[in-house]
Formats: sequence, C-alpha cells, structure tokens
Amino acid sequence: MAIRSEHPLRRHASRAVAACAWAALAALGGCMSGHPPFGMPDASAIGYDARTGLARAPDCAALEQRSQMIDAGRARPGVSFGCATYGNLAAMLARPADLVAPLPYSGADAALGASAVRRYDEGRAMPLNPTSTTTSVTH
Repeated sequence: MAIRSEHPLRRHASRAVAACAWAALAALGGCMSGHPPFGMPDASAIGYDARTGLARAPDCAALEQRSQMIDAGRARPGVSFGCATYGNLAAMLARPADLVAPLPYSGADAALGASAVRRYDEGRAMPLNPTSTTTSVTH
C-alpha cells in the first residue's frame, strides 16, 4: 500500500484559494445586505386615515431623489424610488385599521386543519365551483 504525501506548496496554495474565496464571499455578502438608501421610509410610513378608513401612502415628493445625470446640459428628472411600492402596499391592505388597532391573533386551529387534510385524503373534498375562472393546464 503506497502512502501518498501531499506537497507542502499544494497545501498552502489550497489554503490561499480558500481564504480568497471566503474574502470574496464576505465582500459580496456585505453588498447584498446593505441598508436602504438614506431618506427612504420603511413600511411604517404607510399611514391610516380614520376619516376615510383607508390606508395612506407617503407623499411621493418627499421620496424624490434628484438625478445626478445630465443630458445635453440639462439635469434629468428625479425619481421617487419606493413611491409605487408604498402606494401598492397601501392599496392591498384588506383591513387598513389593522395599522393602528390590529386584531389579536387567536392562534391556528389545528383540529380544523387536520379535518381538511383528512377530507382531502379520503376524497371527500368539495370540487371547485364550475363557474370558477380556474382552468386545467396541459402541456
């Protein structure tokens, strides 16, 4: 049985490669987990108007960032990053009053979930309504 010995330079080279790989991952990881730009509000910027009962997105003018680009001597218009996102989030809230007075969470109903799975396993699940807009897809 032959014993294979590794050359010392090969061992050091593999350590150097591993160290470079870890350094690259650390550098890229820092880029991916950066903080949002300064001046950008978080989701708590979506407000609630008690008079109308609707969620209210933040003012888009406050989100505008001036463009650093110049086109033929004129500055390009600024962009309100996040304005559409916050407006869409405000529009999607099913119960906007939850922003200021959320209902308490009563917990999951395990018995109800188990009975639904049991009905499905036994083939007793109700089929979809025939007027449903869902269709089967065949490839």
